[in-house]
Amino acid sequence: MTSPSALSVSAVVSFLREVLEANEFFSDLWIQGEVSNYSRSQLGHRYFSLKDPGAALRTVLFRDNMPGFQLKDGERVLAHGRITIYPQRGELQFVSDFVRPEGVGLMAAKFEELRLRLEAEGLFEIARKRPLPRFPMRIGLVTSPTGAALQDIKNVLARRWPLATVLLAPALVQGEQAAGQVAAALRRLAHEPGLDLCIVARGGGAAEDLSAFNDERVARAIFAFPVPVVSGVGHETDVTIADLVADLRAPTPSAAAERCAPDVAQLDRTLRVFDRAMASAVRGTIGETAADVEGTLRRLQRAAPDPAAMTRDLNTLLRTLESSLDRRCAADRARFEQVAGRLAALDPMATLARGFAIVQKEGTARKPVVNSTRKVKPGDRLSVSVADGAFWAEVS
Repeated sequence: MTSPSALSVSAVVSFLREVLEANEFFSDLWIQGEVSNYSRSQLGHRYFSLKDPGAALRTVLFRDNMPGFQLKDGERVLAHGRITIYPQRGELQFVSDFVRPEGVGLMAAKFEELRLRLEAEGLFEIARKRPLPRFPMRIGLVTSPTGAALQDIKNVLARRWPLATVLLAPALVQGEQAAGQVAAALRRLAHEPGLDLCIVARGGGAAEDLSAFNDERVARAIFAFPVPVVSGVGHETDVTIADLVADLRAPTPSAAAERCAPDVAQLDRTLRVFDRAMASAVRGTIGETAADVEGTLRRLQRAAPDPAAMTRDLNTLLRTLESSLDRRCAADRARFEQVAGRLAALDPMATLARGFAIVQKEGTARKPVVNSTRKVKPGDRLSVSVADGAFWAEVS
């Protein structure tokens, strides 16, 4: 047989560390014990042991977890964290992220640890909370199908807002399986088309009965929901992690339904008031408009011309124009006759009628007028024009 080879210390310690850190049990532990050997490093890390009469466990609370929190030897505490191995010394070590005095109780300590962690991640931020729609038509509901919360919500919605459709995603709301079912129901509803908002509800009970709504899975499912979520869990004095993550917290399931749905009776009264106000406003507007139209009509009537007066004015204008035109025509006729007389005196035909003649020399295109004996010679042909015609002559 081949003898097994020896392992290094580092290999063994690393293997043990991987085994411990891969085990879910050791990754989410709550341990109670007495603080001893408490010290604080210059970097702010706190080192101590948790012990009981039978054993002790080295523990560290790093500075980023619960900064400023102080411990003292002999104090009994309840701590949350995980088990690992510190390789440099090969020591089993409890890495804590939350510590509270032992008297607080495990349930309260778990609530506080989860609250602080989710708050640091921003799941409770007021700025991210969404307003509820005024008139939701499709409302998702996560609750027990047999609980009183379902009937209470249905009764309130039927009375206040019967127009809404309720989509029930049934889930246990108490017991070990409740948190997983509530988270799964929320994830199913998240894929419903046209959903306007969602109600997560459970009736009252002891603090232990509400533990499903202090579960991290439920908190993250509410945080990831695509539309506003209203939490109505327990009684008014009960505050759960689901309440802190939801967009709106209602003290009871019935109150959750009232916060989600408008009151149809109140809406009817409001609409009636609006209807009367609008009718009154319309009547007032019509009356004002009618008065304006009547006033405009009167002004137009006063400003409209008088046809009879216009006819008289037009006839007067026509007579004035005719008289002016006659005078103008007479003056123009007199001037024309005067000019015509002067032109007639200059008319050469009139001169010819008195016995004169026009003698022109033939043979050229221009036919020059002969007004001197020096311009002709024997043998020239002449054209002699008189009042009633012309004749030829020859110079001898």
